[in-house]
Amino acid sequence: MAEIGFIGMGNMGYAILKGALKVFPVEAFIFTAKTEKTMQSVHVETQVSYVPTNAECANSCKYVVLAVKPQYYPTVLKQIRYAVTPEHVIISLAPGITIASLKEVLGSDRRIVRAMPNTPALIGEGMTGLSFRKEEFSEEELSVVHKLFGAVGNCADVEERLMSAVVCASGSSPAYVYQFIEALADGAVKYGMPRKEAYLFAAQAVAGAAKMVLETGEHPGALKDKVCSPGGTTIAGVAALEEHGFRNAVLKACDACYEKSESIK
Repeated sequence: MAEIGFIGMGNMGYAILKGALKVFPVEAFIFTAKTEKTMQSVHVETQVSYVPTNAECANSCKYVVLAVKPQYYPTVLKQIRYAVTPEHVIISLAPGITIASLKEVLGSDRRIVRAMPNTPALIGEGMTGLSFRKEEFSEEELSVVHKLFGAVGNCADVEERLMSAVVCASGSSPAYVYQFIEALADGAVKYGMPRKEAYLFAAQAVAGAAKMVLETGEHPGALKDKVCSPGGTTIAGVAALEEHGFRNAVLKACDACYEKSESIK
C-alpha cells in the first residue's frame, strides 16, 4: 500500500509529485489521472505506479491529494465518498472549497487539510498555505503534510478564514508578477534592448528584489527607499507608478481574486 495518492495529474499535481520524489521514495506514491495517456506518460517519467480509478487510488493510500480543478470536485467526491475513511488524511488543493463543505459530502468524521500552493512549485520555489483542524491530526500526520509541501518550496499554516487571502498573496499573484516582468521588458525593448536580454534583466531584478525581502527581513518600503536616491531615476519611476495607480491596480486585482475565490462552492 502506498502512503500518498494523487487524484489528478495536471500542472500542480505533477509539480508536487516531482518535488516530493526528492524526499520520499517512489514506492510512497500512487496516482490516477483523467486519461490513460497521461498516466502512462507520468509513470514513464517518474516510475510511480498508477491505478485506473479515483476510488481505487483512495483505497490504496493514507494521504489523498485532490489535485483537480474546483469544477470537478462534485464528481470526484462522489466517486471517492465510500472509499475514504476516518483514517485517511484528505488534502484539498482547490481554492474556495471549505473544510466544512468537504466534510458535508464525505462525512463529518473525515479529516481534511486545505492547501493552496502556487505554480513556482514547478521549480521548487512554491509557497503553500495550509489550513486544518489541528486536534484532528497526529503530529506525525502533520509532519508528513509539511514534508510534502516543503519539498516544492516553503509552506506555512494559516487560519482557514485567511485561505482566500492566501490565494491573493501567493496563489494567483505569480500571474501578476509575470505581467510586471513582461511590462518591464517591453520598456527596455522600447529603448533598444534585445528582448531576450530584456527578459533576463527584468526577471533577475524581480527575483533578486524578492530575495532581499525574504532574507533581510526589512520592510519592502524601506528597501524601496534605499533604491530611491534624491532626485534620481528610481524616484522618478516610482512617482510615475503612483501617478498611474500602480498600487491601487494591485489592490483591485486582489479584490477581484478574493471575491472569485469566495464565490467558489
